[in-house]
Amino acid sequence: MSVFGESAHHDVAAYALGVLDLEDVQGFELHLAACAQCRVELEELRELPGLLDEVKSESHRTRQ
Repeated sequence: MSVFGESAHHDVAAYALGVLDLEDVQGFELHLAACAQCRVELEELRELPGLLDEVKSESHRTRQ
């Protein structure tokens, strides 16, 4: 991943979900410090991991 330019903007969701490797996390956090657009998008995605956990739990209960 290049942390410079447009490619870093594509890492917001991956960062919010915690699926980036350590090097990419560090690079994205540097980008995030300077990019208001990504900070806004990250705030909008803040609840996504918890919502996905709820869906997963509900799906698991439904199957039992």
